[in-house]
Amino acid sequence: MPNPPSTPSDATFSANPSPESPALSMTRTYDAPRELVFRAFAEAERLARWWGPAGFEVQVKRLDCRPGGVFHYRMVHSEGHEMWGQFLYREIVEPERIVWVNTFSDPDGNLVRAPFSQTVPLEILNTITLEAQGQRTVLRLQVTPINATAEERAAFVDLLESMQQGYGGTFDQLADELARDQAA
Repeated sequence: MPNPPSTPSDATFSANPSPESPALSMTRTYDAPRELVFRAFAEAERLARWWGPAGFEVQVKRLDCRPGGVFHYRMVHSEGHEMWGQFLYREIVEPERIVWVNTFSDPDGNLVRAPFSQTVPLEILNTITLEAQGQRTVLRLQVTPINATAEERAAFVDLLESMQQGYGGTFDQLADELARDQAA
């Protein structure tokens, strides 16, 4: 029986709670080739199967995975609650790096506040690097608010533990997606 692509214990997090430059970092290793991990971020059908919090279905409105492009999506909870979000891609170096600004949005793609807080930063910079180690991939994620007020940076710091859980669960779903891809 093959090993699973990763387990939740494979993820390590670190946080910088400094109000001046808060950040969240995660490192996780997957038993999957780097090209497959990259495609899980770059292809709409794959991304829809694993992105977002557990219990939400992701519906892709638009995916244009290139610098200047957008991933615009709707997340619908099984109880009917919905949220919209988008990635605004800044840099893509296939298959090793993706940089995007994550925001909440409305159905038309306009920037909006998070539905759960008026002080969460409007823009969160995400940087993913993918390092090949044979047939394994080390994924490194760096998350930090940009263009944020002092109050928004403080809200980001307050959410660090919750974000660790959220990103951890999302990247658990990526592990499941990679396992399905490799089993097919």
